[in-house]
Amino acid sequence: MNNSPIGVFDSGLGGLTAVKEMLSILPTEDIIYFGDTGRVPYGSKSVDTIKKYAMQDIAFLKSKGVKMIVAACGTVSSVADEYLKNQDIPFTGVVEPTCISAMKSTKNGKIGVIGTSATISSHSYKRIITSQKDFEVFEQDCPLFVPLVESGITDKDDELVKLTIHRYLKELKDCDVDTLILGCTHYPILKEAIQNEMGSDVTLIDSGRETAIYTKNLLSENGLLSDKNAEGTAEFFVSDTPHNFEKIAGLFLGRDMKHSIKRIDIEQY
Repeated sequence: MNNSPIGVFDSGLGGLTAVKEMLSILPTEDIIYFGDTGRVPYGSKSVDTIKKYAMQDIAFLKSKGVKMIVAACGTVSSVADEYLKNQDIPFTGVVEPTCISAMKSTKNGKIGVIGTSATISSHSYKRIITSQKDFEVFEQDCPLFVPLVESGITDKDDELVKLTIHRYLKELKDCDVDTLILGCTHYPILKEAIQNEMGSDVTLIDSGRETAIYTKNLLSENGLLSDKNAEGTAEFFVSDTPHNFEKIAGLFLGRDMKHSIKRIDIEQY
């Protein structure tokens, strides 16, 4: 079981930011990634639909014999995390690891959260953070961020990127937050532009990186860390044409895509 793969899923490409961190933090682990590119985005769907999609994604990963499942999707983690936790293998979303890091980071107790409309409407980050201590949490949905990223429009100097980020983050800046949670795994791709808008005094919390660290700790606690000496492998599956995924995936992974990408019929699961 130790050398079985880790299963990771997201509505599209965003979860690859978590995979990028896993490849660095867990270099000997094998990873199977499923991107539901045929049904992206999840953030505008109903809770029932998100749950249905997530259960199908999990069923596919389990069919590949994974030892742990990571919902590398802020929307799924926010609206269906408790619903999905009852698995027979270790499971994590991105919300809890990210909240823990944000609470450790803030100095003035003012934390901002940006995410999809479904994530922000669920108040998942706010609920966890405010239940722990007397923090102030300011939320903002950013529905245009995912389409920008999935379209490859991410340059920090691009006028459309700058205008969109300013439009969404202006009110958060006025709230004097010193820590900002990137509550969607797509958002680290816009990290430079977001940092430029918020200023260097604001710490950005990358949900992908925090989830990768949490994954390592959870595997260790369950005695499931790989004992291989060789570098781990990565397999990629999508529910729509692989071409578009391959074209942009390298941007998320920070490396050229040299892996095969297979299309599956997710509705079978």
